Amino acid sequence: MQKPNVPNLLGQRLGASFLLIEHMLATSITLPIEMMRAAESAALIHDRSAIRLNIAAVGMSREPVLTQSGFRLQPDLTLSDIAHTDMVILPALWRNPRPIVRRNHALVEWLQYLHTKGCILIAVGTGACFLAEAGLLDGKAATTHWHYFDQFERDYPAVQLKRQYFITQANNLYCAASVNAVADLTVHFIRRTWNASVASHVERNFSHEIRRPYESTSYFDHNYFDDKHRYHPDESIVQAQIWLQQHLQETIGLSEVAKKFGMSVRTFHRRFKAATGLAPLHYLQELRVDTAKDLLQTSNLSIAEIAWQVGYQDLSYFAQLFRRQLGVTPGEYRTTVRAKLFATE
Repeated sequence: MQKPNVPNLLGQRLGASFLLIEHMLATSITLPIEMMRAAESAALIHDRSAIRLNIAAVGMSREPVLTQSGFRLQPDLTLSDIAHTDMVILPALWRNPRPIVRRNHALVEWLQYLHTKGCILIAVGTGACFLAEAGLLDGKAATTHWHYFDQFERDYPAVQLKRQYFITQANNLYCAASVNAVADLTVHFIRRTWNASVASHVERNFSHEIRRPYESTSYFDHNYFDDKHRYHPDESIVQAQIWLQQHLQETIGLSEVAKKFGMSVRTFHRRFKAATGLAPLHYLQELRVDTAKDLLQTSNLSIAEIAWQVGYQDLSYFAQLFRRQLGVTPGEYRTTVRAKLFATE
């Protein structure tokens, strides 16, 4: 299996190019930009050596681009100005995208070139048509805006359209079905670029009340790797992960877990980290905090009860661990995520 080509950006800049094209849906570009800028600002507050952004608005020419809402956006650069970038975000197109896709063959060739360089390509809504037109999605999973499903399937029969998923990933190719979905995807990239605390900060300040976890709405191909959620071929470690999920409330000794799955502690630690990217204890802590987040949002249990539910009898230690991972206390997290939750009957 091949790991997606993720740039090593420590102490560097993340090059993010946002395409501007006629009749685009502006929010499919402006929202990710604002979220990423907020993440950069939050990261730099705590660490002046944190990754910085190098964002560019890219057009087919230097002329202002008319969006579907009637206002114009000004490109910083053209396609020919960019020989390398870490990621490209393709906007959603308003109404029928086919005429625009066919008028912009130079963009299709540019995407093909960047793909050979390992660039991450992200398409929002019908922007997926550019990736499909370039042949990059042939034999791969993709999604697009629901209104265009049937036409997309007719135009690109070689693409594996996943109608039930809001986000798809095939190595370095990502499709987000809507603006809401690209917000989820942006939080995912923020976490991967900086850390969970920065991602949580952005998530809470933008739209946590309507967000769902990236992993719960996404389709990943068999080559996908990503932190504790990544797929891997070590069946014994998969079983260990399932066991840990099912026994969160218990006092867990990792030496006992290793023995349960027929390994020494050293071998278990080595294989677990090789498979998941995390040490077993770190994995268990993140698993417990993730479960606590769900309980804080969806239940009326007290924070002490939630701590007990995820395996911590020491409330102070639980709160300290939660804050270390997410940058806020459990109480602050609950207040934020429940502030705008409304139930309808």
